[in-house]
Amino acid sequence: MNPTTPWLASGLASIPASVLVAGGGALGAWLRYMTMRAFAITMGASAAAFPWATLTANVLGSAAMGLLVGWLARQGGASEPWRLLLGVGVLGGFTTFSSFALEFAVFVERDQLGLAALYVAVSLAAGFAALFAGLWFAGLWLARVAA
Repeated sequence: MNPTTPWLASGLASIPASVLVAGGGALGAWLRYMTMRAFAITMGASAAAFPWATLTANVLGSAAMGLLVGWLARQGGASEPWRLLLGVGVLGGFTTFSSFALEFAVFVERDQLGLAALYVAVSLAAGFAALFAGLWFAGLWLARVAA
């Protein structure tokens, strides 16, 4: 099946954007879960020693995002439903790292290397800070509930 077939593209275009994103997201989340299960089954307890499944999902998702964006760039305006279904939905459910990698690449391609470096630094620092803040607030909330 050729995804550029007009009847298929027009069929996708008739589906509301939120349904494309939600359906793709469900599939992506299921694929991520199956990736985690595959590592747990094949590696056993050693799978917990390093986040191999997450690393795999992030790398595969980034490669898939590159392929998708390269393909979509050649499709023109009819590609929006595919971007929503596959890019935002499936890859968004599979990994958010693929979007991060794409946004970084856009800065690099625009020769905005300072913004690219700033984006990476702020994303990592803010992400880690937010995670630890969430852990801290959860600890406060749990302590209060337990009291």
